[in-house]
Amino acid sequence: MCFILISGYCNAQDWPDWRGINRDGTWIETGLAEKFESAELIPEWSVPIGSGYSGPTVSNGKVYVTDLIKEPSQTEGILCLDERTGEKIWQYRYPCEYSVGYPAGPRASVVINNGNAYSLGTMGNLFCFDAVDGNIIWQRDLNRDYEIRMPTWGISATPLIVDDKIILQISGSNNACVIALDKNTGKEIWRNLDDIAAYSAPVLIQKNGRKVVVVWTEDSLSGLNQETGEVFWRFPWKTGSGMSIATPVLYNDYIFVSCFYSGSLLIKLGSNYTSAEIVWQRCGESERKTDALHCVMNTPVIIGNFIYGVDSYGELRCLELATGNRVWEDLTAVKKDRWANIHFVQNGNKTWMFNEHGELIISELSPDGFKEISRTKIIEPTREQLPRGVTWSHPAFANKHVYVRNDKKMVCVDLIKK
Repeated sequence: MCFILISGYCNAQDWPDWRGINRDGTWIETGLAEKFESAELIPEWSVPIGSGYSGPTVSNGKVYVTDLIKEPSQTEGILCLDERTGEKIWQYRYPCEYSVGYPAGPRASVVINNGNAYSLGTMGNLFCFDAVDGNIIWQRDLNRDYEIRMPTWGISATPLIVDDKIILQISGSNNACVIALDKNTGKEIWRNLDDIAAYSAPVLIQKNGRKVVVVWTEDSLSGLNQETGEVFWRFPWKTGSGMSIATPVLYNDYIFVSCFYSGSLLIKLGSNYTSAEIVWQRCGESERKTDALHCVMNTPVIIGNFIYGVDSYGELRCLELATGNRVWEDLTAVKKDRWANIHFVQNGNKTWMFNEHGELIISELSPDGFKEISRTKIIEPTREQLPRGVTWSHPAFANKHVYVRNDKKMVCVDLIKK
């Protein structure tokens, strides 16, 4: 873990990547609110932005987010804001016409690494910026360069930085579903898999010094050698409508994934994580008659050999890790609806939830049930992402604050214990 010290903050933690420092949805700060003071919290700041699905990231006093503006002509943008005030530090915009479904805006989060900001757009526009001033260091049009076989909902998986590489799931032709580029120049290092890309962010796992990149595509769950792209292990699995969205979860040498139409898969990793075997795989009859867990966008959390996640219509469920058997189901954390969503972030023994109604919940999850401690509203749902009105973007928890966006604005809310 890496820590920074900002004036007025003690033991502060940044959020420079998708789902935090290690992409594991863990937030280790202390001194946080134990209960909310009111049913709705007033933001410290709020700034207008365009629409988009991408979650913000936070690093070195700056907040990064991408958006889409349709008038006077359609452009994708990368915005850098002051963490304390929301004031715009820099912005870069480029023309970007969409040919994908759900065209509300960019999907992938901006990744901050060694002073650079990496941004991947919906149609495959990849940029490396100087994170401080926004100057472009290099850029690639991946759609042109790799003849992308465009997924239904566009390029979505946040790039993964490993050592000197930026690893991307892009659905390129000629065995280029997954590619590794030099993070300093953008030049290709390796490519592999002839799969169609899905929407799940790749993760790095490692044991005994061996680093393995886990990639979940529309066609398989695979573990790749981060140096060469060689396949260590691969489980073919054609997910319904390619809805491999959740981030693979590592827990005690197991990997768990779950998707809307095709259910769940648990694998056990071998020595050095270079081999793996299926423990169980379960799928229900339909999206309404599900078995185990059929997640949509939410990435489940695993605590003490139990899996917690949101099923296809908003059912918060607890499963036994060993078998996938259901322990309980709860319908109070989010309203029941198709694709209803909650993002989970673990802080000690508390699970912080951000649901699609713009509510932040402090809770405890156990085999005994869902214990709601406190709930508050922090932002209003908007209708660009989905007509019923949702807040589907993943929040950033950094420096005792939460940063969250809808399709009209970004807000910063203080979570310091009073």
